[in-house]
Amino acid sequence: MSKPSIPQGTRDFSPAEVRRRQYIFNTLRAIFETYGFQPLETPAMENLVTLTGKYGEEGDRLIFKILNNGLHEQQDPKKQQLQAEWEKLLSRPYSTPVITERALRYDLTIPFARYVVMHQHELAFPFRRYQMQPVWRADRPQRGRYREFWQCDCDVVGSTSLVNEAELLCIYRSAFHQLKLPQVTIRLNSRKLLTGLAEVAGAPTLMMEMTVALDKLDKIGWEGVAQELEQRGIPGVGIEKIRQVIGISGNNSQKLEALSAIMQDSETGRQGIEELLQTLQYHEELASSDWSSAVEVDISLARGLNYYTGVIVEVTCGAVKMGSIGGGGRYDDLTGLFGLKRLSGVGVSFGIDRIYDVMEMLELFPAELATGSRVLLANFGGANEVYALHLLKQLREKGIAAEIYPDAAKFDKQMKYANKRGFAYVILAGDEEREKGMFSVKNFSTGEQQMMTAEQVFDLLSGQQ
Repeated sequence: MSKPSIPQGTRDFSPAEVRRRQYIFNTLRAIFETYGFQPLETPAMENLVTLTGKYGEEGDRLIFKILNNGLHEQQDPKKQQLQAEWEKLLSRPYSTPVITERALRYDLTIPFARYVVMHQHELAFPFRRYQMQPVWRADRPQRGRYREFWQCDCDVVGSTSLVNEAELLCIYRSAFHQLKLPQVTIRLNSRKLLTGLAEVAGAPTLMMEMTVALDKLDKIGWEGVAQELEQRGIPGVGIEKIRQVIGISGNNSQKLEALSAIMQDSETGRQGIEELLQTLQYHEELASSDWSSAVEVDISLARGLNYYTGVIVEVTCGAVKMGSIGGGGRYDDLTGLFGLKRLSGVGVSFGIDRIYDVMEMLELFPAELATGSRVLLANFGGANEVYALHLLKQLREKGIAAEIYPDAAKFDKQMKYANKRGFAYVILAGDEEREKGMFSVKNFSTGEQQMMTAEQVFDLLSGQQ
């Protein structure tokens, strides 16, 4: 018999890992709800036509397609077409509606757009939604890249107000403050400003080529970007103008002021600058002074997705060497893919797996997440077992997570179990304790042990002592 395994590019999560992941999800969920966002879930699979053509040629190749049921069992001679398609599928990658009509979702954005179009007459606009679910991509597995992973998005559709952008910045900052991530920077730019930059660089039709190159600035440096800009047809004078622009320094106001002078001849560029100024003004009104993260205008920020049309954001954590841990922006016509025109939206995404890795490397997860229960009751059997069960019932009635070792096993075995599970306390209810109507409580961190009444135990475990 072969050893059990899981598909390449997927992962099991241990109880401790699930608790840490839930800690992140629960933190984000509480913030989303505070900001008035509503939860949404969509099916794991979508119709194939819903997904194809939305992510570009490379994205289409990474969509996991689902075979129609029972193809290999078809014996009806009238099904000759199906049999022929099946034979082709066995010999090479092949797709027709006869073979496959459904696929696993590639992201949460396109299913969200599909949902809005299907339910447009039921929704109250602006519609504010958050969504946390797994997605699948037929990618080549490697460190930090999986075939099954979770996404966490929040979006507002049906409003063009820049208050939405400001609130999403606040959601980012509030989340990273509560998760205690240090050195977080939220980089801010505008696709309209980038369009203006292409115009002043003398290459208005090459904006996408310029942004693709700029998106690699962190990886290949300015020399590499300049070489790629040249290869993509941007003139030397324009490349020098781009270098000057992305070299602008100072605080946000100084950067935008310098850009205003450069963008005098670009109406689109000036509009992008005005939108950034307004977003920052709204954000200043909404932001808490306790948040340590920074919002920084970064003129080199491009982001690869073509459907962004306005303000764009990307989040990094300088405490570790890691790619972006979040990003998003304004899109003016995402639902237009499904026939609903002129419905503007804006959204951001959290990179759950990368945030988890950062928190694990920096040891930011609370210690109590290691175990579901704070306390274990040792089991000495007989009347002592009944005595311990009575306390266990009372602990749970008071909302204190607790469990009892189910067997009256050797004491050493029970203590090894408690140590491996990471319990904060072990309660001993033996003959002496039962006769006195008390309990011995052992602090597993300090090794200290003391006799207590039931009320004292409740107070200790409720954090009142």
